[in-house]
Amino acid sequence: MQGQIPAVNEDREHILKDVRCFALDMDGTIYLGEQWIEGAVEFLHRIEETGRNYVFVTNNSSKNAAVYVEKLHRMGLDVGEDRIVTSGQATIYYLKKNYPGARVYLLGNPLLQAEFEQAGIVLEEEHPDVVVTAFDTSLDYEKMCRVCDHVRAGLPYLATHPDYNCPTETGFIPDAGAIHAFIHASAFRYPDRIIGKPNEDIIEYLATRVHTQRAQIAMVGDRLYTDIAAGRNNGLKSVLVLSGEATMEDVHKSDVLPHLIFQSVRELGEWL
Repeated sequence: MQGQIPAVNEDREHILKDVRCFALDMDGTIYLGEQWIEGAVEFLHRIEETGRNYVFVTNNSSKNAAVYVEKLHRMGLDVGEDRIVTSGQATIYYLKKNYPGARVYLLGNPLLQAEFEQAGIVLEEEHPDVVVTAFDTSLDYEKMCRVCDHVRAGLPYLATHPDYNCPTETGFIPDAGAIHAFIHASAFRYPDRIIGKPNEDIIEYLATRVHTQRAQIAMVGDRLYTDIAAGRNNGLKSVLVLSGEATMEDVHKSDVLPHLIFQSVRELGEWL
């Protein structure tokens, strides 16, 4: 376990004073479904009033940045795509850096396919060089067979993020991690590399996007095993909010502890 559990709604060691950019998880942290968490909009304004920056960081690769911009607009907040960081974008960055010019078999929905192609990634169904799996909400049996064939053939196998389930307003639906499980059951391989939170690759991409040193970035989220682990394991400050998934009971059981804990971003904003 990493140190002591911090007191809730306090920053006794003045950790926040050095933070220049807040990397914010979305569902459970800033909003729930289509509803703002109380005080969230004021918190975002407070960040800007103090001369700092914020971006939204999500593992969900079934949507592109434009979808999140539109959702936030519907909810009354106008931001540009420069404020959105997704595991899909981070995967594109990783591919360009490590597999330049590679032909990619992408198990992903049309929104993600379009984002890859717009970024200059060549998508290939039959004879790819690399396999990438995402949260594919358009998954069908033909796709399941093809991706297993490519993975079974031994091609490099990347995944956008590890989440097993995606929360919805009516419960959970299978996410990318569940897709990894069915591929493993047939092709006997898990991904060679997973890009999204809590892993280092999305943090490298985040730091390049916000032009900020890692020690000056705070990862704020409601999940210990993705958001908080991403911060703790990669040189960021980590701030847990109790407005979503994690509870204090979870904190006491966890091997990964946040630097700070707040009931919600409303209380966090009072310390800026």
